[in-house]
Amino acid sequence: MENSITIIEKLIEKATTLSKTSIELCKYKVVNKTVDIFSYIAFKMALFGIVVIALLFVNIGLAFWIGQELGKIYYGFFVIAIFYLIISILLFIFRDTCIKNPMSNFIINKMKEENWL
Repeated sequence: MENSITIIEKLIEKATTLSKTSIELCKYKVVNKTVDIFSYIAFKMALFGIVVIALLFVNIGLAFWIGQELGKIYYGFFVIAIFYLIISILLFIFRDTCIKNPMSNFIINKMKEENWL
């Protein structure tokens, strides 16, 4: 009788240890995934900042050059502004096909890779 009680106690102890280990493993997986996400976001933000600064200087130079060719410097800035206005209107018109659908597909594919769906 005592032998079966010790076996049951050992089984309960092993089950407790297994559940604690499983919980710890889940915690580490969540921490790992969170770190991956935040490092990815940090990288993208840094890259975005550098690209924005570079494009700003390119746009200023281009505006000065266009303005010089047109005879008045401020004409170049108007041309650049109109160019970006046209791009923003096109992005607004095609926002579903250019932004929403690719982003949705990217998120769904990432979730499928991680077996969340």
